[in-house]
Amino acid sequence: MYIRNYILSSSVVEQSAVNRLVVGSSPTWGVLYNFRNMNNNLDTLKIGEKFFNSRLMLGTGKYKTSIDAIASIEKSECEIVTVAVRRLPIDLKNDTTNFLSDLDWQKLWLLPNTAGSQTAEEAIRMAFLGHELACQMGQEDNFFVKLEVISDPKYLLPDPIGTLKAAEFLVKKGFTVLPYINADPMLALHLEDLGCATVMPLGSPIGSGQGLNNLANIQIIIENATVPVIVDAGIGTPSEATKAMELGADGILLNTAIAQSKIPAQMASAINLGVKAGRLGYLAGRMEKKYYAQASSPFQQISKIL
Repeated sequence: MYIRNYILSSSVVEQSAVNRLVVGSSPTWGVLYNFRNMNNNLDTLKIGEKFFNSRLMLGTGKYKTSIDAIASIEKSECEIVTVAVRRLPIDLKNDTTNFLSDLDWQKLWLLPNTAGSQTAEEAIRMAFLGHELACQMGQEDNFFVKLEVISDPKYLLPDPIGTLKAAEFLVKKGFTVLPYINADPMLALHLEDLGCATVMPLGSPIGSGQGLNNLANIQIIIENATVPVIVDAGIGTPSEATKAMELGADGILLNTAIAQSKIPAQMASAINLGVKAGRLGYLAGRMEKKYYAQASSPFQQISKIL
């Protein structure tokens, strides 16, 4: 397997992410490609200073039972679990009503999210509370936050202005910011310039299960980003997760597709396999499309019938 290793040529003038796109260049502008062999079938995902083996991240809401939630997290083989800070008790570690205390936080990384925040100020407050909760789980060095600023109660679409404002503040305070955004290529580049660790464009409205309705814009984001692109929201099936990964997405975050399925743990396993298949296919490199048929069998050196 191969992955791209970017090497800047000496004649390249450093550009911001936005300027790189504005001047009409590709993400490889001034960049020479080298390909290095991978020792393993699957490469690791780096977010901030942390490395993860799994590229699937799970939410923790909407499960019918806590047993379903725990089993799904285990079957998914995910390493990042996101939780809405507003839903958590103040004393998370000693709480007996929430299944989160039953998870193995030596193997999992908590990703607090600011869901329910309608303004940048609310999201910033939730981010700091999220860090305090991570500390309760023994992750004192965890400054990760999934940034959500959603002022629209009907369609639940992210507020780009509020997201930018909160992201700039949190990055300066040392947070590893993973912003949830509309599939807006320019917004993604602005957030990258601010120092966000990833960008997380939605595939379709959250909880809708409509799949990858914003495929063209997601592809543009992937092509121009130099930070991981995590497709978040709207994915409903393993094949949709595979499609996103085949495009070059670095990871998938989802919740409803598993929590609301008939057999959540089985769906978690299926989506895990879909994410892995998509990543392997992307790394392997797709065959070139042709506009005409081409026989699989050669015309020469074919055994003759005597």
